[in-house]
Amino acid sequence: MDKLAAIQLMSALAQPTRMEVFLALRDRADGMSVGELAKLVDTPPNTMSSHLSILGRAGAVVASRSGRVVTYSVDPEAVAALGSFLSGKM
Repeated sequence: MDKLAAIQLMSALAQPTRMEVFLALRDRADGMSVGELAKLVDTPPNTMSSHLSILGRAGAVVASRSGRVVTYSVDPEAVAALGSFLSGKM
């Protein structure tokens, strides 16, 4: 991970709702849909989609589609890369 990617990931997580979503996804190996996440943090689904888009662009989450349902989950490789970058163990 380079410095810019680390900054983007940390910036995405520096917003309270996005951090709450990230932590919820971290604890759910099977992932969650936009609707589930929106209910969890009491946010409209379109707003949740925006948050998930930001997290996705930063590499924090990945999306998978099954029919009409998009499920989001944490990208463990990105989280590990950030930890390695911050600890200097690249």
